[in-house]
This record gives sequence, C-alpha cells and structure tokens, in this order.
Amino acid sequence: SCDRGRLKIASAAMAARCRLAARFHRVHGANVRLDASRTRATRVESFAHGLCFSQEPLAPGQVFLVEIEEKEPGWCGHLRVGLTALDPQRLDAVPEYSLPDLVNMGDTWVFAITRSHNRVVVDGEEAPARGPPGEPFLQIERVRIPRDTLVGRSRPGRYSHILDDLYKTNVLPATARRSRIGVLYAPQPDGTADMHILINGEDMGPSARRLPAARPLYAVVDVFASTKSVRVIPVEYGFPSLQTLCRLVIQKHIVHRLAIDGLDLPPPLRSFCDE
Repeated sequence: SCDRGRLKIASAAMAARCRLAARFHRVHGANVRLDASRTRATRVESFAHGLCFSQEPLAPGQVFLVEIEEKEPGWCGHLRVGLTALDPQRLDAVPEYSLPDLVNMGDTWVFAITRSHNRVVVDGEEAPARGPPGEPFLQIERVRIPRDTLVGRSRPGRYSHILDDLYKTNVLPATARRSRIGVLYAPQPDGTADMHILINGEDMGPSARRLPAARPLYAVVDVFASTKSVRVIPVEYGFPSLQTLCRLVIQKHIVHRLAIDGLDLPPPLRSFCDE
C-alpha cells in the first residue's frame, strides 16, 4: 500500500513536471520560429540553423517527445535528437548544426534519425527485445510509459488503418511525417546515465553511455534538412487515462477508422478517437 502510494505521488510529480517541460526553450537556432505556446518549431529558411532545446532539464526517465509535422523535399538528411549538459541560456551563440558543431562543444550527445532503425548495440551485447504485440507500456529500466502516446498516428482517411499498422510494427520510416521521436536518460548504478532514443513506441536501446546524470541534461532537437516542422507531444505517466483506454478498445473493434463517425459517441470522445 505504501509502495503504491509512493508510486502515485511520483507519477503525479512526473506528470506535472512533464506538462511544464513539454515545450521548447526560448533560445533556438536563427532559422527557427516557435508558435505562441512554444510547442511547435518550424525552420523557415535554408536547411540549417534549426537547433532547439527543451524548456527545462529533463528528469531521470522523462521523455521529450516530438512529432514530425512537416517535411521539406529536396534536402538530404533528417531530424537529429539527443541530450546536452550545456545550458542553452549560457550559449554565446546557438551553433548552426547539432552535428558536429554542438557536439564538438562537449557534453553533448546527438544522433541523426535515419530511415532505418537507430538501434545502437555494443559489441557482444544483444539488441533489446521488443515488447509483446499490444503491450500497453514501454519499460526502460524502472520507467513505465504508456505506449499509446509514443506511437505516431495517421490522420483519418481511406488507408489510415493500414498506416497505423505500419506505425505499430515500426515498418514506416522513422523520418516520415507523423512519426514520433523521443529521447530520455536512464540513471545507472555507477552514477552515470544511458541515453535512449524512442521511435514510434520502440526503444532503440542505449545510444550513448556514461552521461553525467548529476548535471542538468536538456533535450536537443535539430529541425534539420528534410524535416521542416516538429511539435512537442506531452507524455502521460503512470496509468493510461480512461479516455485513452476507451480509444484503444474502440479502435480495436472497428474495421476502418472512418467507421468511428457512425458510432453513437459523445463528440469529444469521437474526436479523440479520430486522432
């Protein structure tokens, strides 16, 4: 009972922190424009100067999650994500690129998201196994995250159910529009941390090790090249909401998501299920 109580308090504290941190820092690259809520970042010129940071340092196990909203054909390269121990507010100038400029400043770990999986495996180590199909939680170390929020979703349309199946199996390229990319760090017993990149609800495993867990670590999102606009997605912790569970049950029992419009549902729930 005491353990459950502590878990609920910890989950509530994490949720409150995540709501505050689920936006971009006021400091960003020269070609970035943020919306009024600072949850949407758009690169308005060129293919570079698209660096963004989380508003606050991340807590251990806290996911900074973005969804790719717009693409810009004609450029070579995609979104880049990672973590930095550098305080954005203290930068003399925001570098043009995360790779290599920001990384070369030290205490920064950034990886380019590619069309294939960004799974990094140390020699002699097996790749982390995927959870069972339909598993509602993603487990990383001691952190449990409801998977539904982490998975990109197509907009309702004739073939949306097929696209959703592709997202669930992570067959659709990680760089596709509506794909969701997250980054977090997991503390280790030796006082350091491992950085994990999440792609549509799948953990790519440790992408970098021995990060200084005692120092504040900010998320880095580089809106680079063919990625033109991204949006921060707030992540739920603890147990999925009743609304989320209702959506999962409804979508599981219909052939096509357009059929939701014909169901006798309250308009807010119908709209939520269409997302």
